[in-house]
Amino acid sequence: MRLILLGPPGAGKGTQAQFLTERLQIPKISTGDMLRDAADDGTALGRQAKQFTDLGRLVPDEMILDLVTERLPQPDAAAGFLLDGFPRTVGQAESFSSWLRDRGLSLDAAVDLKVRDETIVERISHRRVCPECHDTYHMLTRPPIVDETCDVCAHKLVQRDDDRAEVVRERLRVYQERTEPVISYYRDRGMLLEIDGERPVGEVTEAIVAALARGKGGQL
Repeated sequence: MRLILLGPPGAGKGTQAQFLTERLQIPKISTGDMLRDAADDGTALGRQAKQFTDLGRLVPDEMILDLVTERLPQPDAAAGFLLDGFPRTVGQAESFSSWLRDRGLSLDAAVDLKVRDETIVERISHRRVCPECHDTYHMLTRPPIVDETCDVCAHKLVQRDDDRAEVVRERLRVYQERTEPVISYYRDRGMLLEIDGERPVGEVTEAIVAALARGKGGQL
């Protein structure tokens, strides 16, 4: 199964991607993770991308497309994949559709997680990550056992630059301006599944799986 997971930053795409890939036995391909890994490794791509993400802006389409199209031909994605965080613009969606068609492939669905802006600001601004093992915490809903310290490797947790409240609001503005048209792109093609992302995590997962089983778009 070939899926795209859509939704604003902080909608829970990463969490749902983890559960869905386990259920569906397909790899999660996260452009955000790939970009952060490149930044941590100090690659030229990582340094270029960080200039955009630190300001809450989208990384240029060409850079993202290069990441995705280099990753998808790997053997673990031969039977399907779940894309998390891509495409974020109509241009990316159109280019990706062309890339798939050229290879005789197609998407099964685009899943859109619907979450209010105020919920997102609270979710993201309270998020902390471990710079060593990348484990993620939320200071309200999933705090570490020891304050500001990773449960896994005991490193001090940090707040990513793009998780600061003011940057989150800029990310939401950019999302509304450039990414929401992607939702219309897939809706117009009858591929969109709209899911209420404010429910408990398990309920959201089950709603997505049920919608995929029915194989048709709509709101849930």
